[in-house]
Amino acid sequence: MAVILGIESSCDETSASVCINGKVINNEIASQAIHEQYGGVVPELASREHQRNIVPVVDHVLTHADINVKDLDGIAYTRGPGLLGALLIGSSFAKSMAASLDIPLIPVHHMKAHVLAHFIDDPKPSYPFICLTVSGGHTQILRVNSATDMIILGQTQDDAVGEAFDKAAKLLGLPYPGGPMIDKLSKEGDPHKFQFAQSEMPDLDYSFSGIKTSILYFLRKQVQRDENFIEQNLNDLAASIQHTLIKMLMDKLVKAAKQEDIKQIAIAGGVSANNGLRQALEQEAEINGWDIFIPDFQYCTDNAGMIAISGHLLHEHEAFGELTDSPLPRMPF
Repeated sequence: MAVILGIESSCDETSASVCINGKVINNEIASQAIHEQYGGVVPELASREHQRNIVPVVDHVLTHADINVKDLDGIAYTRGPGLLGALLIGSSFAKSMAASLDIPLIPVHHMKAHVLAHFIDDPKPSYPFICLTVSGGHTQILRVNSATDMIILGQTQDDAVGEAFDKAAKLLGLPYPGGPMIDKLSKEGDPHKFQFAQSEMPDLDYSFSGIKTSILYFLRKQVQRDENFIEQNLNDLAASIQHTLIKMLMDKLVKAAKQEDIKQIAIAGGVSANNGLRQALEQEAEINGWDIFIPDFQYCTDNAGMIAISGHLLHEHEAFGELTDSPLPRMPF
């Protein structure tokens, strides 16, 4: 039986989790409300909050799981990508703890962990499967052959879809984080009311910078005509923006599934919590005969449950790290 402690500190959430023999027992997340007043994550403040939260969060999950530190068989932590200062807090804590206990240290790639979050709960996908990974900083389509073998089929060449959601929300005057607000407002709006230009990219790659510019110019033009335009059309604007972004994601995903001849389809990352995206995936599944896999909401955004299950799977492969491993803010895939 392997007992793994997972630690996640890549951005603005301090999270810890215990995984026992492949079963995630808990998933504690300490969020940082301090960033809301700035409209985005402030790296220095994030690092300080991680320092404040990491000891009580780790202590809580170990106590809740009734695990003594001496029972641990390994400590998994996010090595990257992420904010350097934030990564340093988690990696330093993990290294110190692993060294003191003389147990393996397991470095985890944050984006790969989002993919492996599908192995926390049933039903689980079988290899190979296609995974659309969508977050604030990344948008990728992957062919997943195993826990240690993932191939990028396509990815964004500029901004991520999460950034596009947040930028659009800011233009609409919505508070940070804006993506969930657009999702909420979309339920009451007409997704076909307004049209926005979509960037065309070859093969399975994405580009979201163009649609951000399209939204900006459209709103600027309309507000010049009527200063109350956004307020009077807020729900329809949110629905139209979300519809366009999701269509861009799904068009490439359908193409990838056909290209690879795979019907096991998954989505992961913070944007996979979006209700519109989940509904679109379910619709395409009916059309194309897919088996689809979507993590529980708590495992979509940044969390240590996905780090802990990744640690369990990597522990089986003895994919251990060293105390000399440095955090990698731009960790290659």
